[in-house]
Amino acid sequence: MDLKPWKGKIDTLSDEEKHVLINKGTQAPYIGKYTDEKSNGIYTCKICETPLYKSSAKFDSNCGWPSFDDAIKGAVKRVPDADGRRVEIVCAKCGGHLGHVFEGEGFTDKNTRHCVNSISLELDVKKEKKDSSLSYAYFAGGCFWGVEYYLEKLDGVKEVSSGFMGGHVKNPGYYEVVAGKTGHLEAVEVVYDKSKISYEKIARTFFEIHDPTQINGQDPDIGEQYLSAVFINDENERNTIKKLIALLDENGFDIATKILPYAEFYKADEGHQNYYNKKGSQPYCHGYKKRF
Repeated sequence: MDLKPWKGKIDTLSDEEKHVLINKGTQAPYIGKYTDEKSNGIYTCKICETPLYKSSAKFDSNCGWPSFDDAIKGAVKRVPDADGRRVEIVCAKCGGHLGHVFEGEGFTDKNTRHCVNSISLELDVKKEKKDSSLSYAYFAGGCFWGVEYYLEKLDGVKEVSSGFMGGHVKNPGYYEVVAGKTGHLEAVEVVYDKSKISYEKIARTFFEIHDPTQINGQDPDIGEQYLSAVFINDENERNTIKKLIALLDENGFDIATKILPYAEFYKADEGHQNYYNKKGSQPYCHGYKKRF
C-alpha cells in the first residue's frame, strides 16, 4: 500500500480509521453507521474517494457489517489473507482495507457477500429527481420524530421525511448530529400537493405543534441541533413565515424561530422514519396548541 499520494487525507483519519484502513483491523459488528443504511447513493473509499459500491448492491445479511453482492467494476481488489482462509478486499486505487469477501452463502442471486467496514466508506447520496407536480417545504422544531408525526397527518401532505439540514458535514450520521458535532438541525422534508394544501397552512401547523418561543432547544431536548427554524426556498415562503411570526407576536408570543435559507437535506436512515407510527406511541415533546 503506497501511502504517499494520500498522506494528506490519512493524516486526518482517526486512530480507529487508521487501524481498519491501514492496519487491516476490523470494526466491531453492529456499530457502523452504514450497517442499516437504506439511502440511495454511491459508497466511496474513505481515503481516496473512489466509487466502490452502488446502494442497489447493498443487502441485509444480519452479519453486523454493511453487505454488498457486487462492487463497481474494477474498484475493488481481492487479496488472499496470509492464513489462506479468507479473501481480503481492498480499494483498487489506494489499497485501503475494506473487509472480506465470501461466496456460496446464498444471500442473493449473485451468491457473493462483500463484508465491508462502515468506517472504510463514505456515502455520497444521490439527489433524487423531485416530482415537479409536488412542492417541498422544510422545518426544524426539535426532535424530528414529533414534527414528522403531526405534519404527515395533514390532508394534502404526501410524505414527511426526517433528516438533517444546515450543517457543515456531508452525509451526517444521527449520533454525530445529536452530539452537536456537525452543526445540523434535526429537520423534516414535507412533500405536499399545493392544489390541496397551501404552504401557509403547513407552516401554521408547524408553529402550533412545537414551542416556537423556546430558544435553546425543544422541551427536554436541549442544544443547537434542536432549535426551531424554517428553511425557506424562495421569497414567497420567507414572506409567509414573516407574516405568521408577526401574527404570533401580536398574540403575545416572543418567537425564537429562525428563518434560514435552504440547505441540503440529508435524509436520516430508515430507523428514524415514521418512528412513532412504528412504535405505536405518541410524541413526548410535541403536541398541538392553538396559537393563531
